[in-house]
Amino acid sequence: MNQELKEDFMRSRRQRYRSVTHGKPGSAPGRGWVRDLRDLLFTAAVIFALMSLLNIFVFNVSTVIGQSMQPTLLEGEKLIINKISLVFASPGRGDVIVLHDPSTGPDRKEYLVKRVIGIPGDKVEVRNHKLYVNGKLKAEPYVDTEIQDPDFAQLTLDKGTYFVMGDNRHAGASKDSRYFGAVSQDLLVGKAAFIWWPFGKASAL
Repeated sequence: MNQELKEDFMRSRRQRYRSVTHGKPGSAPGRGWVRDLRDLLFTAAVIFALMSLLNIFVFNVSTVIGQSMQPTLLEGEKLIINKISLVFASPGRGDVIVLHDPSTGPDRKEYLVKRVIGIPGDKVEVRNHKLYVNGKLKAEPYVDTEIQDPDFAQLTLDKGTYFVMGDNRHAGASKDSRYFGAVSQDLLVGKAAFIWWPFGKASAL
C-alpha cells in the first residue's frame, strides 16, 4: 500500500514539473513570448497601415499657420480636414478648404487655408472695397472689416476653377486668388470640417 502511494506521489510530481517547464502539450519550451511578440508586431503593422490609408484618402489634421483666416481661424488652431468629401461633391461658396499653394517664390507654402468665394461660372469682383459675386453684393458675416486691399476687376471663373480668399480683409493680410488667380480643382486637398483644438473652440466649420 505504501509503495502504491509513493508511486502516485512521484507521478504527480513529474506531471507538475512537466507542466511548469514545458507549458502546453506540443509547444516548444520558451516559444510563447516569441509568438506573443509576433502577434503584437502584426497588430501594430495593421493599425499603422489603416491609419496611413485614412490619412491619405479620408482625413488628416492640419494646423493653421499665419493670420489670413482671422477672425474665423487663429494661428495654431488645429483642424480636421475631410478629404473624401471632394470625391463625391465639389466645394460650394462659403466652404473653408485646404489647397496646395499655387504661387511661386520664396514665400510659397505647401498648403493654404482659404474660403471659397466663387465657383465655376461665377463672376467675382471687388468694387469700392466690397465683394460682389455675379453682380450682387456678398454678405460676409465672418469678416470684421471691409476689404482694405485695392479693388479687383471682374473675373469669370472657368470650368473646374475656384476663387478663394482669406477671411482677414486687412491690407496685405491674405495671399489668395486676388494675388495668384483662380485655383484649379486638382489643387484642392479637402474641406476644413472641424476645429478640434483648442477644445474650448471646438466646432464645425
